[in-house]
Amino acid sequence: MRLRRDPFRDVTARQLDLFVEDEADLLEDCREKHRLYEQADREDREEAYGDFVDAVETATEALADMRDRFARTLDEDAAETYEDSFNRAVRKRWPELGLEIENR
Repeated sequence: MRLRRDPFRDVTARQLDLFVEDEADLLEDCREKHRLYEQADREDREEAYGDFVDAVETATEALADMRDRFARTLDEDAAETYEDSFNRAVRKRWPELGLEIENR
């Protein structure tokens, strides 16, 4: 059985590398909010978790915007393949962001 190569693998990898450079503050905010959540006292954990979720949503929205801008340059079939590739790459690289990327 021969596996199909992802035609957008290189594009999505470059885009995610660019996201790391351009949106480092969003990713750092996610890491910091997660750290604060992990270290929070019992009475502060719920609020800290909410802050973490908000940071993840903000970063996920930025990723979805990047994905959608590029997808608009493609025909319908290619855009669908690209979106699947992009979402898969996000889930692999940042599992916490990948949980919501398909819903955006």
